[in-house]
Amino acid sequence: MSQATPTGHQAIPVPGGVRNSATRIVASTVGVFAGLLGIEHGYFETLQGNVTPGSILIFAMGPPCQATRVWNGCEPAMTIMPNFFVTGVLAIIVSFIVILWAAAFVQRKNGGLVLILLSITLFLVGGGFASAVVGIFAGVAGTRIQAPFTWWRAHLSVNSRRFLATLWPWSLIAYLLWFPGEWILGYFFNEYLLNLGLMSLFLDLGLGLLAVLTGFAYDIQRQTDTHQASSMSG
Repeated sequence: MSQATPTGHQAIPVPGGVRNSATRIVASTVGVFAGLLGIEHGYFETLQGNVTPGSILIFAMGPPCQATRVWNGCEPAMTIMPNFFVTGVLAIIVSFIVILWAAAFVQRKNGGLVLILLSITLFLVGGGFASAVVGIFAGVAGTRIQAPFTWWRAHLSVNSRRFLATLWPWSLIAYLLWFPGEWILGYFFNEYLLNLGLMSLFLDLGLGLLAVLTGFAYDIQRQTDTHQASSMSG
């Protein structure tokens, strides 16, 4: 008896015991990167010493840094701690926990949700806005490591899915290269990045989101190809 070939919207179960490998890679890599960003914020905050912040909204980089004159805005952040040094130490500690969890435990049950909660905690203790958003991206990816991607199959056309899949892993590589590249550009061409304004922020967030989506698309396509190959051989 012939077997029906699945359509682009039909859910294909993840093969038993096999994780979505690209999704796992993007969740771990982006999660570790979020932790590194948090450590960088925490380091600059400790340099400001035992000083009480003027509000819960702070700048990780203290004087003589002027937020309106440098491309990174002196690393804006938020803290619920009444001390810059304590904020920095906590940001570093939580960042290391984020790195450890993302690297070794994000694939576990509820591992993605734990990473999201850790990222929110990092945000509250001075880890910075960027690290929190990046960490949440990683956590969302982590919740999909064992998923059949039913919703994504229903909302991504076959052509879109195939196109996004071809961008993996180059989208992740571009994302990881962009951040240090941005710092290098900022060092030599501060005025240029200042003039870019929100465009720089869109690149920061857009490349991260693209890395997650291409990881999803690659795993969906791999599942589809595996299922079709097994159907034909059967």
